[in-house]
Amino acid sequence: MSESSPTRESADDLVYRFRRERPTRRLGLVALGGLLFAALGLFGWQMYGQNGSGKSNDGSPVNAGGALTHTVAKGRLLVTVVAAGNMESAKNIEVKCQVAGGTSILKIVPEGTEVEAGDLLVTLDSSTIEDQLNAQKINLGKAQASKIQAEENHGAAEIAVQEYAEGTFVKELQTAEANISISQENLRSSENLLEHTRKMSRKGFTTSLQVEADEFAVERSKLELQSARTAKDVLERFSRKKMLKELEAKREAAAALVTSEQAAFNLEQAKKARLERQLGNCEIKAPQNGIVIYANDQGGRGMGSSSGVKIEEGATVRESQTILRLPDLSNMQVKMTVHESKVERLKVGMPANVKISDREFQGKIVSIANQPEPGSWMNANLKEYATIVKIGGEADGLKPAMTAEVEVLISDLNDVLTVPVSCVVEQGGKFNAWVVNGPNKFERRPLTVGVTNDKVFEIKDGLKEGDVVLLNPKAMVEEARKEEPRTGPQEGDANKKFGAAALKPEPNGSKKDSNSGEKKVVTAEMPASGDSAGAKKASPRKPPSVAEFMKSDADKDGKISKSEAPEQMQRLFDNNDADKDGFLDTTELKAMVERIKSFMSRPPEGGGGPPSAPGGQ
Repeated sequence: MSESSPTRESADDLVYRFRRERPTRRLGLVALGGLLFAALGLFGWQMYGQNGSGKSNDGSPVNAGGALTHTVAKGRLLVTVVAAGNMESAKNIEVKCQVAGGTSILKIVPEGTEVEAGDLLVTLDSSTIEDQLNAQKINLGKAQASKIQAEENHGAAEIAVQEYAEGTFVKELQTAEANISISQENLRSSENLLEHTRKMSRKGFTTSLQVEADEFAVERSKLELQSARTAKDVLERFSRKKMLKELEAKREAAAALVTSEQAAFNLEQAKKARLERQLGNCEIKAPQNGIVIYANDQGGRGMGSSSGVKIEEGATVRESQTILRLPDLSNMQVKMTVHESKVERLKVGMPANVKISDREFQGKIVSIANQPEPGSWMNANLKEYATIVKIGGEADGLKPAMTAEVEVLISDLNDVLTVPVSCVVEQGGKFNAWVVNGPNKFERRPLTVGVTNDKVFEIKDGLKEGDVVLLNPKAMVEEARKEEPRTGPQEGDANKKFGAAALKPEPNGSKKDSNSGEKKVVTAEMPASGDSAGAKKASPRKPPSVAEFMKSDADKDGKISKSEAPEQMQRLFDNNDADKDGFLDTTELKAMVERIKSFMSRPPEGGGGPPSAPGGQ
């Protein structure tokens, strides 16, 4: 075909020719394109919206009289539980206050600072510890002096024992033996002199008086010898033992005093060392590289309440209280809270998909708490359980406290019948769908449903592949809009519901307790008008009013100060004090009441299993 043929123009020629056409012609082409899209939209609406045709089992179209329909088919069903959570490190190094009795924070590095091992993180107030340390040094000096004195006394007592045993006693014993020898020599001399005097008396040279004097001298020498021997015997048998006992007792007492003074000295020294360690603990350094996270744990949800101490400069911290955390960024996990209606479906080891901003990670559940997280005082009945999802593989770029959306895979079913949840209507505790049999001809089908992912139901019985069902039965079938009472226990089902000890009605309108024999009057409440089930509806919680808050106005000045406010209200005081004057007036109280009403009107998060009212009910 020639190059001038209009049907073979190149794309560049068309663009060039389009740019050179007049603006009016260009507008005409745009209008023509718009008409073409409108025609296609009308055709699609007639094919799928107005006629609402699906296909039956044999492939022939089914006319639903303008209703939206869905053709039942088999496919894959992923049942998941979705919950929000926050990133955290699976391995946090906690930096705690190690100062006995607690102290206050003087300086602290800003949160989010990247630090290296050995960097100074926190400086705590050490003035009290320094005063105690100075006083302890004085006590330690006194204890050391007492210990030295006791050791010297003990040494002297040791020498005294040795001195007596090896010196004093030996000297005294020698003296006693010398006295005995002298007495013996005196006795021998006296006896010789007496014999000489008697010889001389017989010859007439001496008188009898001289003989008597010499005889007395002999007797005296004998007595002196006996006394010397007795003194030696007393020294050896009694004096030595007595003196050794006394000296040894003093030595042992001195040794005990040395032990006591040594223990007192060690105690004072240990106190000094402990105070020195505590003084060193006032400067906290980083044990490893990491990013600084303040340990500001929220004590409960709702309107900014917090039971913990806010970590900041000037804040008072307790002993062993966590001040900072240094997370291991290479080992990250997600902590999410799951509503009690869903937590039973979760198991440890289930796979999970974690979405953080525009990134996705794979992980698995590693732990599920067996106790619910503490709720706020505004919604104390909300029960949610902490669930930890460990992220697998590399998790570069993730930081603690980042928001994550976690989708846990409960089950993966292949080749199962599914229908959208809008096709199913719950009536009286049973599930139904409406099959299209022709224009404005719809057949009600009771269903047996399986699991759901809140988008589609698994159909175990009631429908087959190829059936065409209404997408919104309530909009087309009046029967679908009727509410049916749930089938409760019949009169003969009391034993089945309450057990064999169920009370039996008696003719007088009372019931007797089979255990106690007492009669209990039973009164029946009339069902409220318009309540098809006949059950008494529980009244919703009533939020507090401004008048109730104003009851705390003790001084009747028309305003509530923080000291007048009750404990729960004090937690919300600063957030609601708009003008920061330290008081809540009626305008600020009204605004707080509206916020409380808005908070109480929020539906609780969670829900699991098949929804109680599918299909928009």
